[in-house]
Amino acid sequence: MFALSTFLPYRLAVLSERISRRLAVEYEALHGLGLAEWRVLVHLQRCGKVSVREIHDCVNLEKPRVSRAVSRLEGQGIVEKVPAPDDGRLVAISLTPVGRQALDRILPAVQAVEARLLAAITPAEQAAFLDILERMHAVLDADPAARSRSRMDVTAPFDSDRTTEDA
Repeated sequence: MFALSTFLPYRLAVLSERISRRLAVEYEALHGLGLAEWRVLVHLQRCGKVSVREIHDCVNLEKPRVSRAVSRLEGQGIVEKVPAPDDGRLVAISLTPVGRQALDRILPAVQAVEARLLAAITPAEQAAFLDILERMHAVLDADPAARSRSRMDVTAPFDSDRTTEDA
């Protein structure tokens, strides 16, 4: 008999959702942000000035959700829109000093949650876990029916000192 509780895609989705909700407690409490706003902020921190399309392509959110998040962040003075240098019809989004300060307050809290999760497994298990995830990504990368992952989702070797970018 099929048991959803042992079906790997379900288990991964449940864990991902639980972690995302736990991290959301931090960025909501510290700055009133939701998941979409959080992903936009950390993407801008990493990439600098980018278009809404570039953000959409890299943060695993639908374009309308990214657009709404950018509008909310702009209204809070966390990001700004400026005409794109190569095409005045487009805009580039970037962090403001207020946005950088918000990230400076949020990152230690979300990294502490990540550290508690990682403390449950050894460094060797962490490396093996990330290797397994990459191998599963490779299976999907080779599947023409699977959605492509963004270039931002291609990981480097595990580094416990890295900046947390997704949840």
